[in-house]
Amino acid sequence: MASSARPASIASSITEGHDDNEKYRSSYEESDNDRVSQHTAVEERDGGEDEGLLEKAPVSSPAQTPGKDSSSMTAAILWMIINTLATIGIVFTNKAIFSDPSLKLAQLSFACFHFFVTWLTLYTLSRPKLAFFTPRRTTIREIIPLSVAMSLNVILPNLSLAFSSVTFYQVARILLTPTVALMNYVLYKSTLPQSALVTLVPACLGVGMVSYYDSLPTDDANVKTTSGLGVIFAFAGIFASSLYTVWIASYHRKLQMTSMQLLFNQAPVSAFLLLYVIPFVDTFPVWTEVPLNRWVMILMSGVFASLINISQFFIIAKTGPVSSTVVGHLKTCTIVALGWATSGRSVGDKSVLGVFIAVGGIIAYSIVMIRHNARGGGKA
Repeated sequence: MASSARPASIASSITEGHDDNEKYRSSYEESDNDRVSQHTAVEERDGGEDEGLLEKAPVSSPAQTPGKDSSSMTAAILWMIINTLATIGIVFTNKAIFSDPSLKLAQLSFACFHFFVTWLTLYTLSRPKLAFFTPRRTTIREIIPLSVAMSLNVILPNLSLAFSSVTFYQVARILLTPTVALMNYVLYKSTLPQSALVTLVPACLGVGMVSYYDSLPTDDANVKTTSGLGVIFAFAGIFASSLYTVWIASYHRKLQMTSMQLLFNQAPVSAFLLLYVIPFVDTFPVWTEVPLNRWVMILMSGVFASLINISQFFIIAKTGPVSSTVVGHLKTCTIVALGWATSGRSVGDKSVLGVFIAVGGIIAYSIVMIRHNARGGGKA
């Protein structure tokens, strides 16, 4: 099975759902001098984080003392908690920001802000005093196509969140896994085990059920529903995120960079490109009339984005694919549950069945792929 690299977290898209689910994890060959594992956003996404072909567990270091092992495990658990809380926080904070009509259509400006925060975070992590990774440069001409794809990977899912319920937004991100698998097959003839393909059937069926029932009109004003635009943006975002996930793997191989190094090059270019488009696309509010609590939320969103990028770095470095996958599914289930609790829907609503089928299918897929890779089936 051909390997594809999972993109580093773009927090504003969440999902680290894939994150937010946990996004298309697979391994790529890294140099001996820079063994930094890669990871998805939005988020990704995005607890849903931000799902696919699982990455290999990091190579363990020579014998460590019990005290160091205990300390390392405590640190890993702490970073997983931070990552989980930050992912949940950014989804609901962004939803609250986008619920303001004056900010809903300023999506490019919001993405530009997050790209700047991402670059600033990576710049800080790369400084000699921290040295979490070593920056590498490439030409702007070479990175522009990937930066454009990165922008769509963030903006379209954010638009989906703006016009959808949180539950639908998060469940729909599950489709990243089968879409990436399909793209890998079409482009590279890469196949999945038959048992994994079987588990993707209920995952897709469940998403379809949620899409249908969540978008039905209701007379109850307290029930949050998904608009037709939300469904369109969701599926467009899934396509863009999947293409970005598959495409970035070729950049890893071509440029011989880790995800952190690639993202460090992409983020400022994406932000710069958006500055040319923002005046023609975004609808700006009267800035002086934006309430203080919205500015606080925007600042919080940036803080959550930084925490997601930093914590994901440590999670990948200190844990294996099983732990990372469990954290991803925990985020997905938590966001879906909280989204449902705040949606105003009853427990007996028909879309809840679709939620269970979709989430159950993607969890079953992860289990199958972990076992497949443990047997050595993940090697090309």
